[in-house]
Amino acid sequence: MLAPNPILPLILAFALLSACTAIQSDVSGRLRADLLSGNSATVVLSQWCAAAHLAEPPTIMALRDLVDIPATDETRALLKVNVDEPIRYRRVKLICGTHTLSEADNWYVPARLTPQMNMVLDTSNTPFGSAVKDLNFHRTTLDAQVVKAPNTILRVRALLLTLAEQPFSLVVENYTPELESPAL
Repeated sequence: MLAPNPILPLILAFALLSACTAIQSDVSGRLRADLLSGNSATVVLSQWCAAAHLAEPPTIMALRDLVDIPATDETRALLKVNVDEPIRYRRVKLICGTHTLSEADNWYVPARLTPQMNMVLDTSNTPFGSAVKDLNFHRTTLDAQVVKAPNTILRVRALLLTLAEQPFSLVVENYTPELESPAL
């Protein structure tokens, strides 16, 4: 009988780790592709939530964090507003059931939204994309990076624009490992 090879468990562990890393990379790549090809992160997250059966019904909710981060000069330039024009800030965790799918920072120009949209954003847990969907907006991705951090697998920075190409929102979205569900 042959003696057990002491290196074999290490080889198997390395192979398993490599396979897990490849699966995570594939999920991050698919998520990135879906977000870059879609106009609404909320719609993409709803589809992912449904595919993974994370909640019934697969509804995305925005849990607001009542902090305020002032707009930088770069943010004002991207939104094409002068120094006196108000910009609001909204930080949320987008959840599906008990799963946090992303954490997002959003700077937006309230004057470019309807009073109803502003009221919904100020008083509810409605995701930004759902609140402003009547603008028939589209996204322009500024950058998207796969991130190796405990709570983030993908970071996307994007501008939301009206049909007339007027920017009204800058969003920074940090997608969580919860999106690497085996069902996806």
